[in-house]
Amino acid sequence: MSSALRIGAGVDAHRFGTEGICSLAGLQWPDSKKLIGHSDGDVAAHALCDALLSAAGLGDVGKVFGIDRPEMKDATGESMITTVRTMLEANSVTVVNATIAIVGNQPKISGRRQEAEERLSKILGAPVTIAATTTDGMGFTGEGIGLYATAHALVELGAK
Repeated sequence: MSSALRIGAGVDAHRFGTEGICSLAGLQWPDSKKLIGHSDGDVAAHALCDALLSAAGLGDVGKVFGIDRPEMKDATGESMITTVRTMLEANSVTVVNATIAIVGNQPKISGRRQEAEERLSKILGAPVTIAATTTDGMGFTGEGIGLYATAHALVELGAK
């Protein structure tokens, strides 16, 4: 069976709320405000799911986990990645690696970067790396209103 490599890209953004603990990159960040969303608002996990789904040609987060699905209310980033992983495996798609860039002022990623990478890599079953940056005060992330994440994934189609 022949195989092919494909790259996918994903993005996500959520606004901070006033109550609750932030879920980001598969971890809880007690010193940061919760991100508002139909699910847990984990922009890193959502962008990763989009990147994986697009690389595999299986749609996007809206198609798979849309807000029109009440059972997805408060779904965790971990459960979403697990669902996408199952979909990929069912379609003979192997993840080679993925990378995520998180944009925002807080939480500070550097002190827990390795923990987040290990957590997401374990959930996905493939290497995940994380970068983080700010926008030097510009835009909604710079103003502290929310977070933004981009992700890219390399997959192999038809691999077993």
